[in-house]
Amino acid sequence: MPNPFNDQIIEEFRANKGRMSGAFEGARLILLTTTGARTGTPHTTPVGYLPDGGDRVLVIASAGGSPRHPDWYRNLLAHPRVTVESGAFTYEARAEVLAGEERDGAFARAVEADPGWAAYQEKTDRVIPVVALHEVAQDGPPNINADSFGEAIKVVHDAFRRELAQIRKEMSAGTSTLGAQLRVNCLTFCQGLHNHHTGEDLGMFPLLADRHPKAAPAIARLREEHEKIAALVEDLRGAVTAEDTDRDRARAEVERLTRELEAHLTYEEEQLIPLFDSGA
Repeated sequence: MPNPFNDQIIEEFRANKGRMSGAFEGARLILLTTTGARTGTPHTTPVGYLPDGGDRVLVIASAGGSPRHPDWYRNLLAHPRVTVESGAFTYEARAEVLAGEERDGAFARAVEADPGWAAYQEKTDRVIPVVALHEVAQDGPPNINADSFGEAIKVVHDAFRRELAQIRKEMSAGTSTLGAQLRVNCLTFCQGLHNHHTGEDLGMFPLLADRHPKAAPAIARLREEHEKIAALVEDLRGAVTAEDTDRDRARAEVERLTRELEAHLTYEEEQLIPLFDSGA
């Protein structure tokens, strides 16, 4: 059945490449498209997610503490192949329902980050499922939700900006200790940024250097900035994985990385987007 509330969220999410306003501003949200268990037709649902490192994210089938599993969960039990829209990217994924200690550990991390998950569990007798969505490897470049190479740069950069802003917000809240999920959020961000810069160094920058020789100084600067940012990323990794790390130390590393990364992203957009938009 049509759901006007969800439809409005989906429309805003797609129109703004994942950037939301109102109650969902700054939230970690994806659009999950499943295949109907009975109808075989696609259904798209906005769901919150948790970063989990590597090539997977976690979604929790809470349904607000309802006694029944949400429709999207019953669908993926029947058809585990799903489509994920992250705002910047659209990709196919394989759904895996976590069990035993793995499920309990993931749910405990979620509760530590947001006690609301525990409140949902207390409202229902069912064990609320935790589902891992594993990105399915594909041939060729990633499917970026953009109409041009220039727009793609901005879309991807803005996704990094939003996630880093969320991490900074999380760093400023709670106790002096660094929670397990917050550590995972930081490490997932670090890995994603490393992968992005590696892809630029090996793919995009050589292509631009060949087509636009006059851009060589800008590309050289961007490569140097990648090395500087990589060092800051390693400092952040070290801070959040150390056993005795507190939020103040981790927050200081996040702020250092934020300053350098924002300057880098802005300079890259100023230098490279006009090259792509020129059509040359």
